[in-house]
Amino acid sequence: MQALIYLVVWFSAFAVVCSWIWVSQNKNLALLVGLAATILAGLACFTGWKSSPVGQLVWDGQYWHWESMAYQSGMAEYEVFVAADFQHALLLHITNHANATLWLWAERSTLPERWLDLRRAVYSPQRPATGRVATA
Repeated sequence: MQALIYLVVWFSAFAVVCSWIWVSQNKNLALLVGLAATILAGLACFTGWKSSPVGQLVWDGQYWHWESMAYQSGMAEYEVFVAADFQHALLLHITNHANATLWLWAERSTLPERWLDLRRAVYSPQRPATGRVATA
C-alpha cells in the first residue's frame, strides 16, 4: 500500500512536468530542471521506501514501545500520532521523551485480525507519560 501511494504521487508529479514540457512553446533550461527534479524525487522516495524501518509497535495497555531487530526499546515510552489515515493503512509519527522521531506505515494486510485493535489504540486518548507533569 505504501509503495502504491508513493507511486501514485510521484507519477502525478511526473505527468504534470511532462504536460508542462509538452505545452511549453520554448524548451528552456527550467523545463529540464523540473524534469530532473521530478526524477530525483522519485529516486529519493524509492530509497526512503526501501530503507523504512521494519519492526513491531507494541501497546502494553498503557504505553507504546518500538521493537525491531536492530533496536530493542527496553523501557522507552513513545507517543503515537496519526499523520495520515487511508483506512487500510496509517502513517504514524512516533516520538520518545528525547524527541527522537520515527515515521511508520502500518498496513492492515500485515495482521488483519488485529487491525481494528490498532486503530482503536492509536485514536484513543493518550495518558500523560511518566515523568511529565500536566500544566494548567
